[in-house]
Amino acid sequence: MEITIIQLFNGLSMGSILLLIALGLAVTFGLMNVINMAHGELIMIGAYATYITQNLFNDYLPASLFNWYFVLSIPVSFMVAFLIGWLLEVSLIRFLYGRPLDSLLATWGIALMLQQLARTIFGAPNVAVKSPTWLDGGFRLMDGVVLPYKRLFIILLVIVTLVAMFLYIYRSHAGRRMRAVMQNRDMAACLGISTRRVDSMTFAIGSGVAGIAGCALTLMGPIGPSLGTYYIVDAFMVVVLGGVGKLVGTIVGAVGIGVTGTMFEYWTNASLGKVLVFLCIVAFLQWKPKGLVAMKTRSLD
Repeated sequence: MEITIIQLFNGLSMGSILLLIALGLAVTFGLMNVINMAHGELIMIGAYATYITQNLFNDYLPASLFNWYFVLSIPVSFMVAFLIGWLLEVSLIRFLYGRPLDSLLATWGIALMLQQLARTIFGAPNVAVKSPTWLDGGFRLMDGVVLPYKRLFIILLVIVTLVAMFLYIYRSHAGRRMRAVMQNRDMAACLGISTRRVDSMTFAIGSGVAGIAGCALTLMGPIGPSLGTYYIVDAFMVVVLGGVGKLVGTIVGAVGIGVTGTMFEYWTNASLGKVLVFLCIVAFLQWKPKGLVAMKTRSLD
């Protein structure tokens, strides 16, 4: 019983991490059909923004305030990644709409440049981000079952981010314009919606969510210039499995991959578990090529 609860919690926490990583990619990929290979580097930027915030608190503020650096690092990571994503969209991505292969190559080159820039500024070795003391330890659910506070905090952060994204997409005027462009770009433009503004803002918001994911990953271990490369494939798998551009599908896909991957790894090993998950995704996409939740659109194929 205890082992089952622990494995389910590990799967849920892994799924929440995958969801946070893939959330921004799901929105930008679904809206603009841009294969953003630099998404992992935006995650890295959020992680390093957290690292810089930690150092600033450690060097210039009283020690009694250090435990609160992580609370501030969440919006800081979002804003830094938001700004870089916006600059990337207005300077490069805007010229690559409708050219997915060109966008793949261009953003892959940007990813390499960002990695090298991180090595130049912070060095090649990984750096550690010290978690606040209020995240040390865990919640004792029963004998033999302790749920770490760090993973519980990540799950809570994912829930808050999801609620914020839901309110933005489905309850705000900007979100309505975003969904209008997703369903039919030409018709939305005819109705007076600035598709350029929607594109840049959506890409920037997706980048900002990636920054939040990088901030959360600092709780899991050391960070380095290659941090994003470990998660970019998983992010695309979540998006494709869930259904491009659908928030509900992304949630189900991330939780499903997290739970099944954890179970497979427990029954076999880490490498074989990932292979089995990949084979299951390939088999499922042969049955439903559009993913779990297909996006409805008024545009003609």
